[in-house]
Amino acid sequence: MSESVNIRISGRLKKFIAQQIGIDGLYESASEYVRDLIRKDYELQEKSKWHWLHEQLKDGLNADENDFIPFNPTEIINQAQKENY
Repeated sequence: MSESVNIRISGRLKKFIAQQIGIDGLYESASEYVRDLIRKDYELQEKSKWHWLHEQLKDGLNADENDFIPFNPTEIINQAQKENY
């Protein structure tokens, strides 16, 4: 079930929206225009999250494989369990 949200826009912003809709605009209604703006903003924020994650992982992604130390996760878990009991 969709929930509606009402917003009030006046002045220059209202005129600008009017230019975006109708015969001369790209959108059929103000609602369609606003939904598109929200979707674009959502996508931009999602891309920003992925960019942040990529930046955090960049050093590891670009590292030489010879810099990595091999390990056995099972051995590490077993050792940690022994130390905690």
